[in-house]
Amino acid sequence: MNKTLRVILVTTVSVVLLAGTFSAGFLVGHLMPFGGQLPSVSDLPPFVHPPVSSEQQASTPSDVQELFKPFWQTWNLIHEQYVTQPVDDVKLMEGAINGMLQTLDVGLNYYENSEAFAESNDYLNGRDYEGIGAFVDIEGDYMTIISPIKGSPAEKAGLRAGDKVIAIDGEDMTGVSPEAVRQKVLGPEGTTIVVTILREGVEPFDVSITRAKITTPLVESELRPDGIAYVRLNTFGDTADNELRAAIEEMLAESPKGLILDLRYNGGGYLDQGIAVASEFLPADQVVVYERYGDGRLEENLSTGNGVALDIPMVVLINEGSASASEIVAGALQDYGRAKLVGVTTFGKGSVQSVNSLSNGGVVAITSAQWLTPNRRLIQDVGLTPDVYVEYTQEDFEAGRDPQLDAAVETLMALLNGSPLPTSMPAPVSTPVP
Repeated sequence: MNKTLRVILVTTVSVVLLAGTFSAGFLVGHLMPFGGQLPSVSDLPPFVHPPVSSEQQASTPSDVQELFKPFWQTWNLIHEQYVTQPVDDVKLMEGAINGMLQTLDVGLNYYENSEAFAESNDYLNGRDYEGIGAFVDIEGDYMTIISPIKGSPAEKAGLRAGDKVIAIDGEDMTGVSPEAVRQKVLGPEGTTIVVTILREGVEPFDVSITRAKITTPLVESELRPDGIAYVRLNTFGDTADNELRAAIEEMLAESPKGLILDLRYNGGGYLDQGIAVASEFLPADQVVVYERYGDGRLEENLSTGNGVALDIPMVVLINEGSASASEIVAGALQDYGRAKLVGVTTFGKGSVQSVNSLSNGGVVAITSAQWLTPNRRLIQDVGLTPDVYVEYTQEDFEAGRDPQLDAAVETLMALLNGSPLPTSMPAPVSTPVP
């Protein structure tokens, strides 16, 4: 049975560069509770020999048998002639899968072995992991930084959204497969990696990064002295909604003036958590996001109801590191006029992957649809335009300033007082789908 798990890929898509994690994606599931098993595509073991038995021949269409003759010929030639024997059959098999997926032109399509898939949820669910801590986009010619994780070695090393990794430890990464790039980045706490960065407007330069153990809470919150409730959601992990709801309820007990939801540098997470988070601020049965398939079909994902913060005035902070599930939540709140968006244009990751489990415990993700906001705005490659555009520069970072947060407070006060917003931009520049 070929069931699938639909996901948003952050980074989609995004990759978190951890020790032993993510070859290609930050999974955003919505058909499986976290901790469950993905449905298997087949109960057969992975092929390590051509289908030569009568039973195998009978189950394999003749045209497919003929088509794959060169593959098995190559397989045998490698085992017969390659200078270093024995050959690792698992690596050959995984390389063949990756090779097939790389021929697909649309979206991100990738393979993860069982270990990588199991470990790729560590950051997503607030567990410790070792690595450099950065979301990256691997759909282009080079890995591109979406955002460094707060407090991570990548952030401390000065990596920024838009930085392209063109070499690792002196080795050119042009055209290198996502899995190979992942292998180059893996490493335990205390080890060092040198990445060569291509940044717009400057010559390529090297950055030395020491991997570390990183623990990032899903939710951080405070009731500010000015009476504004502030909550930062770092990722849409499997307990994101429960933790967010608890934090908001605690602050609502103090009757705050308004709420700021900070989704900056949040690269995504589970789709069901994105729907649940949006549902905290929207009435029941509102479209949170559409899935648009190649045949034009639209599938609705609706708010669940019982939200804890349906009426409080609110602002959502976004930036170039807000991707995937963050864009779904922010886009829905913007479309319904439930919140104003403050910051800069989001990353623009809105492709849907069907993640299929394989018999060896690995998974294959295949692009199957795109996400649209409730007003049917495209997210992919476009992102969301904030209502109030405010940049956060390197100089601001070094000086300890946060002009985006300041603008969010100012925007919230304007909403409360009925006064004009501090800076106005045309809301959403993406094109509605007919």
